[in-house]
Amino acid sequence: MCDGLTVPLRSLDGVVRLLIVKILIAGGTSFVGRAISLAALVAGHDVTVLNRGMTPNNLPTSVKRLIGDRHGDLTSLQGLEFDATIDTVAYQRRDVEGLAHALGGRGGHYVQISSISAYVEPGRAGSTETTPLRGLGTLDPNSEVTGATYGALKSECERAAHDHFPSVAVVRPSYVFGAHDKTFRFPYWVHRIARGGNVAYPGPGANAVQWIDARDLAQLVVTVTERGWMGAVHACGEYPAISYRAMLERVAAVVAPTGTSFHEIDPSLLSDHSWYQTFPLWSGGASSPVMEMDNSLAVSLGMPLTPLEETVRETAAWLQGVVAPSWWLSAEAESELLSR
Repeated sequence: MCDGLTVPLRSLDGVVRLLIVKILIAGGTSFVGRAISLAALVAGHDVTVLNRGMTPNNLPTSVKRLIGDRHGDLTSLQGLEFDATIDTVAYQRRDVEGLAHALGGRGGHYVQISSISAYVEPGRAGSTETTPLRGLGTLDPNSEVTGATYGALKSECERAAHDHFPSVAVVRPSYVFGAHDKTFRFPYWVHRIARGGNVAYPGPGANAVQWIDARDLAQLVVTVTERGWMGAVHACGEYPAISYRAMLERVAAVVAPTGTSFHEIDPSLLSDHSWYQTFPLWSGGASSPVMEMDNSLAVSLGMPLTPLEETVRETAAWLQGVVAPSWWLSAEAESELLSR
C-alpha cells in the first residue's frame, strides 16, 4: 500500500471496489479534518491535506501539505491526482465548484462533510437520510455563512457536489464532540461542570441532544472513502437520543466535584439569540426532531460509537493546555442569571 497503488477490496455489499490509498483532504488540520487525517493515516493511506496554511497542526510529518485558498489560488493542485477527495470545509457552492475546477477530474471519489442542518426540519424523531433537504429560496448560493443561512448553504453544497463530481458520498453529522474542537461548544460544558458549584443550563432539560465523537465520524468517513461508497449517511451517535439534562449529568459523572448541582434556566429568559452561543448545543425552547436522527445506516457501515464518558475524558485532558474563549459565560454572569 505504501507505493500509492490501489488494490481490490470486496465491500460489505459484495461488490469489488478499489481500496483508496491516495487521499486529498481539504481542510485536514483542524478538529474534524484533523481526526479524519489521522484516521486515514492509521489505516495506511497516503494522505495529503490542503489548506491556507494558517491553522497550526501537529499532524505527523508523513502527511503531505499543500497550501491553497478555496476562494483564490489552488495552483498547488496542478498535475496531482488522487483516488479520493474528502472535503471538510465546503460551506458555499463556490467552495465545491472551485475545488472541482482545480482538480479537473483528478480528484477521484468525492466525500463531503455536510450537516444534519441541511435538512428541512423533520416531522418526527428517527428520520432517515431520505428527509428532504432545504432549498435556497432567494438566498444567494455564496451568501455569508451565518446561523440563519448555514443549513441552506450546506444543502446547496451537496447539490454542487453531485453537479461536479461523478462519484459522491455525503456524510451528515450532528454535533461533533471531542478534543481539539475550536468551536468550544462541548468543551464549554466539560470545563464548566469540572469547575463545580451551581451550574446553569438552558431549559427545557428534556430536549433531545445527539452527537458524534470526532474519531467515530472520522472512522465512518474513512470507511466510505475506502469503499467508494455512494450516497448520504448520518453521522449521529446514540439513538434513541438522550435528553440535554441527561447529557450534562453524564459529563458530571466524569468530571464534576462533590456538591455540583444543575439549575435549569427558563427558556423565556433566554430570548436573545446570543444565548445559543452562551449555552452551546442548546436547540431552543422546544425539542427538535433533527436532534433525534436514525443512525442505523452509519452503524451498518461500521461506524463505532465511543461512550460519551470516554469523549469527556479526552476533552478534559485537552482542555488542560487551552485558553478559555472570551465568550464563555463568566462566573459573575452565571450567578446573576441564577438569581433571576
